[in-house]
Amino acid sequence: MAQKLLVYQSLWAMERRRPDGAEWDLDEKLTMIRDAGFDGCGVRFIDPDYARQVTDFLRAHDMTWQAQCYPRSIEDLKPVLALVRELGADHLNLQADVRPYTLEECVPYIESWRRMAADAGVELHLETHRDRMTTDLFFTLHLLDRFPDLRFTADLSHYVVGREFAWPIDDVNHGLIHRILDNSWGMHGRVASREQIQVQLNFPQHQDWVTLFMDWWEYGIRSWKKRAGPDETLTFLCELGPSPYAITGADGYELSDRWQEALQMKDMIRGLWRRLEQEG
Repeated sequence: MAQKLLVYQSLWAMERRRPDGAEWDLDEKLTMIRDAGFDGCGVRFIDPDYARQVTDFLRAHDMTWQAQCYPRSIEDLKPVLALVRELGADHLNLQADVRPYTLEECVPYIESWRRMAADAGVELHLETHRDRMTTDLFFTLHLLDRFPDLRFTADLSHYVVGREFAWPIDDVNHGLIHRILDNSWGMHGRVASREQIQVQLNFPQHQDWVTLFMDWWEYGIRSWKKRAGPDETLTFLCELGPSPYAITGADGYELSDRWQEALQMKDMIRGLWRRLEQEG
């Protein structure tokens, strides 16, 4: 056995939200993801019928998935865990849709969710995300002080915007991000600037930010490979979101092709993984 990388595509990122209303239906989205060579998808596990339909397709094509949920209470996690036990998942990615003011108010949520997941035999990751318990970088690091073995899904774009990091990124801010990555067991892929949550991968003015995120993801992969067991799996979810994440022009249409950028990101991450594997 060897450590493995799975590159997933976000189904939320397959929403087009065009002014003409043209959308891909679910089967078309899943077929595109399969034919493009992704290993699987990120799947919302808050609608059982939807989750069953998606995972039936993925299972039939030897693909895998991460389950996603957004609990607003401790009890909200129970039906999600039951669904994960029924359908399976690489892991459960939790966005804590609560906003406690103090660290101590967070403790019952985290302790209860972790205990419930462990009892269900489900691996649980807490996603770093704005407008969630983890909205602020410093607050999240305080959570890490309280729970040193907390497992994150690192979506670093939120902290670049949320803290409005000055350019060039200084050693202090690199260190803060590295600490998040040193406790991350999965990553979500999006490139941000200090003012925009999602920038186009190929615009010349964004290349410094693309390089920055690739460097951070490389650090995150290297860190994970040191911590993880010899047969464990790292997941990377390409998550280039629709408008208003995606920037649009005056006509309401996006300025780039997000689907093509998702394919590009998939290849970039797989190329990075191969390079690090060749290093030994």
